Amino acid sequence: MSDKLANLRNIGIAAHIDAGKTTTTERILFYAGRVHRIGEVHEGAATMDYMEQEQERGITITSAATTCEWGLDLTADGMRRIPSHTINIIDTPGHVDFTVEVERSLRVLDGVIAVFCAVGGVQPQSETVWRQANRYAVPRVAYVNKMDRDGANFYEVLGQVKDRLGANAVALQIPIGAEIDFKGIVDLVAMKAVYYIESKDFGSTYEIQDIPADLQDKADEYRAMLIEAVAETDDALMEKFFGGEELTIEEIEGGIRKATIRNDMVPVICGSSYKNKGVQPMLDAVIKYLPSPLEVPAVVGLNPDTGESATRQASESEPFSALAFKIISDKFGTLTFFRVYSGRLQKGSYVLNPGKNKKERVSRILKMHANKREDVDFVVAGDIAAAVGLEATVTGDTLSDDKNPILLENINFADPVIFQAIEAKSKNDEDKLTNALVKLGTEDPTFKVRTDAETGQTIIGGMGELHLEIMVDRMRREYNVEANIGKPQVAYREAITKRVDNLVYKHVKQTGGSGQFAHIEINVMPTVEKEDGTRANYEFESKIVGGVVPREFWSSVEKGAKSAMERGVLAGYPLVNVRVELVHGSYHEVDSNAMTFEIAGNYGMQEAVRKAKPVILEPIMNIEVVTPENYMGDIIGDLSSRRGKIVEMRPDKGGSQIVRAHVPLAEMFGYATTMRSMSQGRATYSMEPSHYEPVPSNIQEDILSKGKEAIGAKK
Repeated sequence: MSDKLANLRNIGIAAHIDAGKTTTTERILFYAGRVHRIGEVHEGAATMDYMEQEQERGITITSAATTCEWGLDLTADGMRRIPSHTINIIDTPGHVDFTVEVERSLRVLDGVIAVFCAVGGVQPQSETVWRQANRYAVPRVAYVNKMDRDGANFYEVLGQVKDRLGANAVALQIPIGAEIDFKGIVDLVAMKAVYYIESKDFGSTYEIQDIPADLQDKADEYRAMLIEAVAETDDALMEKFFGGEELTIEEIEGGIRKATIRNDMVPVICGSSYKNKGVQPMLDAVIKYLPSPLEVPAVVGLNPDTGESATRQASESEPFSALAFKIISDKFGTLTFFRVYSGRLQKGSYVLNPGKNKKERVSRILKMHANKREDVDFVVAGDIAAAVGLEATVTGDTLSDDKNPILLENINFADPVIFQAIEAKSKNDEDKLTNALVKLGTEDPTFKVRTDAETGQTIIGGMGELHLEIMVDRMRREYNVEANIGKPQVAYREAITKRVDNLVYKHVKQTGGSGQFAHIEINVMPTVEKEDGTRANYEFESKIVGGVVPREFWSSVEKGAKSAMERGVLAGYPLVNVRVELVHGSYHEVDSNAMTFEIAGNYGMQEAVRKAKPVILEPIMNIEVVTPENYMGDIIGDLSSRRGKIVEMRPDKGGSQIVRAHVPLAEMFGYATTMRSMSQGRATYSMEPSHYEPVPSNIQEDILSKGKEAIGAKK
């Protein structure tokens, strides 16, 4: 079992849009013998992009899992790899609207291949993915792809990974040529050149030769940097290095592996997946440098019965524990993807969902290859699989042995930034629409559905226009539901801007029988910004002394105040970043109870917020536009007219310019069409959520007046 775990890699392919993740995965599957024909993204034939929308649009929308075998050793004729390691791969989307797929994949993976375009380099979505990987401390290998494209520059991207991502990026390879002249790579560990034979076997055949003379100096320079970086990982190697001794290949690879697993180093390699160059060395790097389940820290959770910390080692002999990270609903039922952290799970057995305190039966266990399924009898620690039969389990839930329960940390997801009203086109479709919305919401935690209390409309929320567009398209194709969609609406928030102390609220009601009484005094203030720039959404503290409000009522006040956060006092948007302190009050021995103090907490909070100068906040987007220089003025002028603040302008390759700006989401609807028109289709842009800011007073007045008009019209 330990040998199997040592030879297992659970990895993800992650990057910004159009870096070549899916194309890279297709080559991996081909060289590993998992598929016998390379599926191209631009032909709509990629194995991992199996959804109709993915094939039509040429983008990845949902993460897909697969498994392949790979080995470092070759057969005697040097033509074929001898499988020795199992690699579980999750191919993730690059578009920021589908960032949920990256988030939940990184939560359960042990390593990541971070793909960068040799032309585009580090882009805003690269930074988002990198931060997500940092959050889960996932070791990475950086793969600079598309070395064959015009403008490809390996060394510039290497510098960007260091400067913009703050990574200790160390080149393990340098390219032989670039753009149309890209022929192969120099392996800086072995100090040999690898040339790919274009006409044979889609890059399966390559030749190892001496380093070309014109690259020898550069190879020596970058190998010296590599050796120095490796020597810093270990005292014994450092002593040998300063003693002038040569490090062996085994010592170099061992040092790289240790530093990568500790997240002290990011090995950087290069290639052109589409041109079938460099993928096999990348797979070798996965095996050599990314960790097995035995080399990552043991998973830590809570014992739900005692509240004490509990640990599970990656071993079949430990009690079973797993985390559900993805749900798929289709005509065959619900599939629950899960990562096994410890123990063994047999099909037909029962597992405990400790978060819901519910037992569930696993009727079938499946190993997935994109949308193809293979039944297996059991899974063990380290495996990634899908279960059939789990009804109550959703994304982020723990599955564990019922006699040895453990509750693992959940997965945190971003809140929607855009909303649209939706309604069925006909009465006959209303039930089908409700069913579709429930199932899609179960699959995607960033897709939210609610009913507006004042207008009665059904509102769907998501991470962007494309996200909601795809969801509506899926309703039509997968659930046969035709729906009418309203205009996109921004996910505004409300916040307070000043502190209010000693707000007194009394809830007093006298009826024929017993009465109702609760008296509280609260302080309300904005939460304090942390070092990382974030704020707590809600904080509550009781500062009661002397028992003027009994301890059993404190939680009722907190519950009431928290419920008031759901609808702000200005326009009913959720209230954020508020701290509440209960400082004084009184109670009645007969007329006071939990309900009366909850009511007091709710209404007292609302009254305090009204006095705390509330404002409406709007989501601000981080926009990066790449444009030819002659359109630069028009692009900047247009962004400024959208209330944008220019953050950075810098030159790009080939005479292009990069403009970064912060622009309110409310001003960005339809931007793609305007930008293409201004630049004759030559400019491109990417956009991701950045932060929230108060809207200008004239915009706030407009939002409030439109809200009143909409409610009046509905009535």
